[in-house]
Amino acid sequence: MKTIALSIALALAGTVTTSTIAANPLSSSNQAEKQWVGQPAPAFRLQDQNGKWHSLNDYKGKWVVLYFYPKDNSPGCTQEANQFKALYPQFLKSNAVVLGVSLDDVKSHQKFSEKLGLNFPILADNNHELASKFGIVRNLGIVKIAKRESFLIDPKGTIVYHYTSVDTQTHANDVFNDLKRFQVK
Repeated sequence: MKTIALSIALALAGTVTTSTIAANPLSSSNQAEKQWVGQPAPAFRLQDQNGKWHSLNDYKGKWVVLYFYPKDNSPGCTQEANQFKALYPQFLKSNAVVLGVSLDDVKSHQKFSEKLGLNFPILADNNHELASKFGIVRNLGIVKIAKRESFLIDPKGTIVYHYTSVDTQTHANDVFNDLKRFQVK
């Protein structure tokens, strides 16, 4: 009887739910993550490091990884960009594109891209328009940066996953693994 009471108490306290969520990496207990999942991704039109314009409509029929990062040339952002660079050919083979986005301008992106030899577009959201639509602009006094968050968007333009907790060393691999899981659903 004590075992049954303990099991019921743990279930009511959320322990069972928490372990279920932890066992399924595609589940999320974070409300901010859930608000975007299942929603259409906001439209955008931004320039990349080469001055080329990109919009979400350009990628209809493809999976899109839209990853926001705080600042060109910072250690974490450099590490994250290098991880996506290494996996980019695999993303392409999986009918997916990677689009990096920060609030830096085209010139800054051009230098950052050349320095790292990036093989994917990084978009300049220097007017904070797209980051504001996603609600991920961080105000640091006189400077604003994008929070380090990412969105996995399906070929129809719907957000299927929102990453709010990002490890720059493993994020690209995590996103790629999630992409493969979503593609088999």
